[in-house]
Amino acid sequence: MKQKLAVIGGSYLQLPLVLKAQEMGLEVHCFAWQEGAVCEYKADYFYPISIVEKEEILEKCKEIGIDGVTSIASDLAVLTVNYIANHLGLTGNDDAFSYIQTNKYLMRQCFDITDVPSPRYHLLSSPQSIPSFEDWHWPLIVKPTDRSGSRAVHKVETHEQLCTAVQEAIGVSFAREAIVEEFVDGVEVSVESISWKGEHHILQITDKVTTDDHFVEIAHHQPSVLPGSVQEQIRNIVRKALAAMHVENGASHAELKITREGDIRIMEIGARMGGGFIGSHLVPLSTGYDYTRGVIEIALGYFNKPEYTLSKCSGIFFLTKETAYLAGIIERAKDYPDIVVAARTENVIRPAISESDRTGYVIYQSDHRINSFI
Repeated sequence: MKQKLAVIGGSYLQLPLVLKAQEMGLEVHCFAWQEGAVCEYKADYFYPISIVEKEEILEKCKEIGIDGVTSIASDLAVLTVNYIANHLGLTGNDDAFSYIQTNKYLMRQCFDITDVPSPRYHLLSSPQSIPSFEDWHWPLIVKPTDRSGSRAVHKVETHEQLCTAVQEAIGVSFAREAIVEEFVDGVEVSVESISWKGEHHILQITDKVTTDDHFVEIAHHQPSVLPGSVQEQIRNIVRKALAAMHVENGASHAELKITREGDIRIMEIGARMGGGFIGSHLVPLSTGYDYTRGVIEIALGYFNKPEYTLSKCSGIFFLTKETAYLAGIIERAKDYPDIVVAARTENVIRPAISESDRTGYVIYQSDHRINSFI
């Protein structure tokens, strides 16, 4: 009899998870809001239940008799995954710490207590209670405490811009809260990890390219070109942060910045695989390690230590107005031997205000880093 895996979420971000589980011979049960759920047509069973309805999903999982529950690239799904795993005695992270793992303000507090370096911050729950921040170093960053995908993230230079940004961030936040941070100017990286019973394996460090205003990621490259000594500091900080946040099992995606002076600040950690094809595609292409399989195996209650069979460069470029030239590259992808996958997800090209504005992508694997296809 096939083992049964519950996948929380049904967007294109979860599709690699669904397909990998089926490749492994598992029976896949997918739960998601039906609109935009591309996994509806790929999973063995699909249930049109919003991922926030964790009690309803739990009852259905009991009825099905699932053997594991997981999700990738979704902060919101983390709450439901941990809730179900804890109630059914399956592998996951302690549900008591789920909100620390998905709320940027609680995360910052956790970093403070454990001396993990992060930016100066302030919580706001009302646009009417904004302080002057006159003793802070401007510009400032404003973001919702509990959303991902660069949604409602703004860099502000004036108090007027700050007020507008705070109002927008509070408006899209599930908790109706915004966090204001001092801007850290520097190189941005993410760290992809997998954990088993509190032992953290750093898989890859990813160099990022973002827009200047909303910090939407428009390119990722692996491996990082940062000096080895800096990379080792980053690994140590991430391990310390994961322990502080009680991330014990499964994937994690940390975001950090390194200043010109060499100071490292951790921006946030998601207790899930990174989005933007980082985990599902780039890590396997650069290391040979099947990250998605590893996540599924942990959900089912066992773990194989990562083995690296490749040492390649991999990367992704996203199509937005800022990178409009990629539209032609996607059309002629077969002419570029280093391109692994290229696709348009929509027939429009939009300015990059949030990650949802990315309407196509090009993924490559090469013996060297490719900074542009122009």
